[in-house]
Amino acid sequence: MGKIGSFTHVSLDGFFAGPNGEIDWFKGGDEEDREFSARASGGSGTLIFGRTTYEMMASYWPTPEAMKMDPDVARVMNTTPKMVFSRTMKPVMDGRVWKNVQVINEIRRDEIMKMKREADRDFVILGSGSIVQQFARLGLIDEYQLMVNPVILGAGKYLFRDVDRMNLELLETRPFRNGKVFLRYRPA
Repeated sequence: MGKIGSFTHVSLDGFFAGPNGEIDWFKGGDEEDREFSARASGGSGTLIFGRTTYEMMASYWPTPEAMKMDPDVARVMNTTPKMVFSRTMKPVMDGRVWKNVQVINEIRRDEIMKMKREADRDFVILGSGSIVQQFARLGLIDEYQLMVNPVILGAGKYLFRDVDRMNLELLETRPFRNGKVFLRYRPA
């Protein structure tokens, strides 16, 4: 049985994006960040995105610049199967580099539970705060991975908006030299 995890950058005050969807406050990073991201993203069987995150990832990771700047993460991003949850997106044909994309128009709890039962590998939601919200509301996420960035936005898109109270068990913490802190939880 596969598990669903999420990996989301958040501000110290709990936002996954600024008021207009901006994410420039967490872009970049140092070598320690890049090495961690390459290891963290390499173990997933399928990557899950919302439309906005998918379009951002698809526009960058297949490029020669991405393959030069971060070849390990680019390899994972370009070869790993992907699911995109979007009400508006049409099916995607395989590109020369960016392949294995399945578009799903609705999040249905029963279908996702069946998908988890039949899977032999795990799934990870990358970014995609609105998808994390919807999956969390339905009790579909088995593990939350948060990269807390040392910034207070004051306003933005709150990650756990309209999610019911949930007790979590801390599995791992890791501070980074650049001030970020990685937290890994599972529902208690």
